[in-house]
Amino acid sequence: MKQLNKALALIALASSSAAFAASDFDTLDVDGNGAISQSEASVDSDLIAQFAELDTDGNGELSKAEFANY
Repeated sequence: MKQLNKALALIALASSSAAFAASDFDTLDVDGNGAISQSEASVDSDLIAQFAELDTDGNGELSKAEFANY
């Protein structure tokens, strides 16, 4: 049972680390154009939910400055 608990804890830690990494601007900017599109943001459910609010200039992309408010 202890081995199972350790395995589950490691899986949870690994998945939370992956989720955290996905919230990094450079990781989300897959095409490297200096902005995060809605398509790129869609991998992060919290980010996509706030996308319209964060996109203060309304151009459909998040700049580094806009993403900094996330």
